[in-house]
Amino acid sequence: MSDIDNTLDSEENERRRAFRIDMEKELVDIVWIDGNGNDRSKKIACLDFSRGGLKVDCDCEIAARTPVTIIFRVENPNSQKLFGQVLRCIKQDNGWFEVAIQLTDLA
Repeated sequence: MSDIDNTLDSEENERRRAFRIDMEKELVDIVWIDGNGNDRSKKIACLDFSRGGLKVDCDCEIAARTPVTIIFRVENPNSQKLFGQVLRCIKQDNGWFEVAIQLTDLA
């Protein structure tokens, strides 16, 4: 096994050990700037939430490394904002995209 394979296995094991919350497709708001410099925002289904990030289901592609803001319960004055970066965006058989977002501490 190569060093790259060992690193990937280590990252996968770490991800699986992280505390995870099944969000049962709770809707969250996501805000980002697309490749054309346009402000974008969508209400999307959050599939999974963990210490390190989120997995969401989106009807449009968001490029890897795109900074995003995730807002839980945007209509609530006590809503929670988190900041992250798209780790990967994979088109599913149904035409939607599974987007993995790594949380960061950058606004």
